Amino acid sequence: MPLLTLLLGYLLGSIPSGFLAGQWCKGIDLRTIGSGSTGATNVLRNVGKGPALAVFFVDVAKGAAAVLLARSLNPTSALIDWIQVLAGLAALAGHIWPVWLGFKGGKAVATGFGMFLGLAWPVGLACFGMFMAVFSISRIVSLASVVAAVSLPLLMAAGSDSNANLVVALVAMLLVLWRHRSNIQRLINGTEPQLGQKP
Repeated sequence: MPLLTLLLGYLLGSIPSGFLAGQWCKGIDLRTIGSGSTGATNVLRNVGKGPALAVFFVDVAKGAAAVLLARSLNPTSALIDWIQVLAGLAALAGHIWPVWLGFKGGKAVATGFGMFLGLAWPVGLACFGMFMAVFSISRIVSLASVVAAVSLPLLMAAGSDSNANLVVALVAMLLVLWRHRSNIQRLINGTEPQLGQKP
């Protein structure tokens, strides 16, 4: 069932939680407002704290569910590590490029966190701790996301003996950095807003 697993992973990841929060709560299209992302940070800035928290938890659940579903559908496969990783990546792809929204979605940080909770929860929690430490000091979500992404392969190498998990950690890091390329440029320029400021 590997192909079905990947399709289900993509469909789970493509659930447009942030977009729906904007539509249902304020009748707005988040793709045209603020950062243009449908992730929880843009929801927080333009919709509110409650919807943003709900979107964060749904997005985390999407990544974790894709991995757990892959594990349950392919319990005896000799390639189970790789199938779980590919399902998680499919969920990330669904979140970043959702078919329902013209392939324009979020930056996949929360969904990636959920995926790593499913793959190796101690590593996922350690990465989240890194995110929270940087965010508590800087109050800049993108900086915390980038630092957590860069630390992820190191944490995975130390906390998991699965080659598949290490490979996906590297891929996830590159995806997050690519999705945050405009944020990185603003960080370099000193113009990236702290949480609570308008971009």
